[in-house]
Amino acid sequence: MFTTIVWATDGSPSADHALPYAKALAAVKNGKLLAVHADENSVWPTCAYPVLADEDEITAKIRDQVAEIREEGLDASVSIVPAAEPGAAHMIAEVARKVGADAIVAGTHGHGVVVGLLVGGVTERLLHLAPCPVLVVPSGRPGAAENGHRMLDVVHSR
Repeated sequence: MFTTIVWATDGSPSADHALPYAKALAAVKNGKLLAVHADENSVWPTCAYPVLADEDEITAKIRDQVAEIREEGLDASVSIVPAAEPGAAHMIAEVARKVGADAIVAGTHGHGVVVGLLVGGVTERLLHLAPCPVLVVPSGRPGAAENGHRMLDVVHSR
């Protein structure tokens, strides 16, 4: 059922909490995990200052995470896409569509209901744009990462 999993990541702790779930889903049928990151520096190429000053570090972190996933025996790769208009969620959904993703796994930043309604977010937009199911992993939830690791242990024991 789930053979191609997109892990939407911005390099944040919230995205990191979602990673064990993405790995567990990809491991079920010896599937593929594709880490997708929207490079927001590409939005303002003529700007004197980058939108995200630490974009190089974020990209390096994600590439290192994917290398570790490969060392664990999973088929994993990374796609860095420009977060051009109409935004990161659209770009992630488009990559998922192009690769025929069976699911997208993403974290939340844990905003309250009011802030979420006012500000929205990439994950919320993905729920409306994605061509496949989206698994949203709440950040800050005690044990969220451990649940993903337990899920992975169950999959590997089968």
